[in-house]
Amino acid sequence: MTTAKHNPPIKTLSSKVVYENKWMRVREDIIARESGAQGLYSVVEKPHFAIILPVQDGQVYMVEQYRYPVAQHQLEFPQGTWDENPDVDPAELAAGELKEETGLLAKKWTYVGFQYLAYGMSNQGYHIYLASDFEHGEQQLDAEEEGLQVHCLPVTELVEKILSGEIKDASTCNAFGLARLKGLL
Repeated sequence: MTTAKHNPPIKTLSSKVVYENKWMRVREDIIARESGAQGLYSVVEKPHFAIILPVQDGQVYMVEQYRYPVAQHQLEFPQGTWDENPDVDPAELAAGELKEETGLLAKKWTYVGFQYLAYGMSNQGYHIYLASDFEHGEQQLDAEEEGLQVHCLPVTELVEKILSGEIKDASTCNAFGLARLKGLL
């Protein structure tokens, strides 16, 4: 069931930014529900990002990097946003992130779809692209991506790693699943 956007069931009574840096902003809103009950809603505002499934000849290119919040190295699809230009065209962002993280230049692109990351707490979403027909170049990593490594593995191995829980990145699992459901993999 969907509610029309012109008649939302929750009204914002006031809003204030409680934290902000170049990557995100956190705001606290005082809200009123249809019943009249008031409450507090915290929202993390972040720009949308792109995630890329680089696939060719039954192989996928993935990146492994240390993810500080979970204190682990994680395997995931190339993904990211450009903080200095949050309004960049998603296709341009995807091509730039793929080149930056893997050194790959894709000649063929397929748009898979758009998903929200965690809309219970954030407005951030992501555009999913399938990329193929590559030219190989050099990585152009940002300082935050220090130590990032590129891996190429068969799609069948990726499926095993998702099923076993070895790959835990929700956007990677979701992007792969959506592409597979659409018959693209």
